[in-house]
Amino acid sequence: MVNSIILPPDYRPSHQEEYMNEMQLEYFRQKLEAWKKSLVTQSEDTLEDLRQGGLNQPDDVDRAALETDKSLDLRTKDRARKLISKINEALDRISDGSYGYCEETGEPIGIERLEARPIATLSIEAQERHERMEKTYDDEA
Repeated sequence: MVNSIILPPDYRPSHQEEYMNEMQLEYFRQKLEAWKKSLVTQSEDTLEDLRQGGLNQPDDVDRAALETDKSLDLRTKDRARKLISKINEALDRISDGSYGYCEETGEPIGIERLEARPIATLSIEAQERHERMEKTYDDEA
C-alpha cells in the first residue's frame, strides 16, 4: 500500500479532528512501524550477542553469570517477538479500518490510550472489566 498522506513533523492527533481520520491512522501507522523497526533491530543485536559469547569460561561464577545473561536475553527476544506480532495485528487493523475501536464494544478506544499503548484492542472500560474477571477467576483458584 502506497501512502499519499504526509504528516507535518509536529502533528499529534487531537479531539478536534474526526476520530481515526486518515491523518490519525497514518500517525499511528508510522508510530507502530518505528516501534517494530526498533524491536527488530534490538532482536538482531541480541541474536548477534548470543552467537558471539561462548560458555567456555574457566570460572564457574563467570560461566553462571553468562548463562543468566543469555537466559535474560532470550526472554527479552521472546517478549519482542510477541510484541512484533501484536504490532503486525495493529497494522492489519489500520488496513482493514478497525484500528482504534474496541474489539469488544466497537466504541472508540481513545487517542490518549492509543498514544500510550498503540497496540491496544480494548477500551479502558473493557480492559478493566477483563482485569476484574481475571482477578475473580484467580481468587477462586
